[in-house]
Amino acid sequence: MKVGVNLINFGAATTPEVLLGWAHMAQEAGYDAVMLSDHVVGTPDVAARYAHFYDPLATLAFLAGVTQGIELGTTVLVLPYRHPLLVARLGANIDQLSGGRFILGVGVGHSKPEFAALNVPFTKRGAITDESLDLIRQMWTKDRVSFEGRFFSVADADTSPRPVRRPHPPIWIGGRSEAAMRRAVRFGTHWHPNWIRLPWLRDEGWPRLQELARELGMPVPGLAPRIFTGLTETANTDSVRLAGHGTLDQIRADVRAIEDLGAEYLILDVYGPPRSYDPANPAYEEDWAKLRMLAQKVFGRS
Repeated sequence: MKVGVNLINFGAATTPEVLLGWAHMAQEAGYDAVMLSDHVVGTPDVAARYAHFYDPLATLAFLAGVTQGIELGTTVLVLPYRHPLLVARLGANIDQLSGGRFILGVGVGHSKPEFAALNVPFTKRGAITDESLDLIRQMWTKDRVSFEGRFFSVADADTSPRPVRRPHPPIWIGGRSEAAMRRAVRFGTHWHPNWIRLPWLRDEGWPRLQELARELGMPVPGLAPRIFTGLTETANTDSVRLAGHGTLDQIRADVRAIEDLGAEYLILDVYGPPRSYDPANPAYEEDWAKLRMLAQKVFGRS
């Protein structure tokens, strides 16, 4: 199982130097991937939690030139915010610039004010995402593409330069809803639920995804969850404990349980419920020390 880190690409103290620090920490600690989150417009709801956002695709292109070996991805890009032809081009470019290390993780988004600011219909975000994924996959796997859909069309488009990875870079589908799981089966190489509880993943989410794959007659996508790594001194006995939130022994057990399900990737978060990230008071050094320790004591990395 590959293990990655969700890099913090927002907050008033975030700078290019801090972004480099995150990437170098992850690479030196032996992690396999760094992933970045996404927002485009600092609407009040977004700015209250995620001020000072660095665009994930621009940042990944920047990090591609200063890292080696480690995979670079989005967790998750809000796909309806951008034209799929643009996402296909930027994704292919990043994959080329990084030597085949790009992962496209996508979601449908949730901020109504941000959708309004971008003039994208909030109620159609699922349908836009599905059509976008169809078009992106074609742009990544064909030399020329003609496409006519509800929202997008293109005639005889040249797709070069194509991504390095074949048939295309991994596509991770975020979300825990029925629609997200169905989307993962139809379009994704991996299902990417975040902030999960193990009993739900083991007994409901993962079995339902496999059932949907059988219903649709399609392969089961790989499993690539994202968990909140909140380290506590005493055991977390909360009946609805999030995976990754507890003592070192509890985190080890959570990781083993996720690996036993056959997960191909696991992404670690240092922010999220029950700890919200304070953009005005970042704890980079503390977070980096915790992730270095987890790399050694949980994952056996150097």
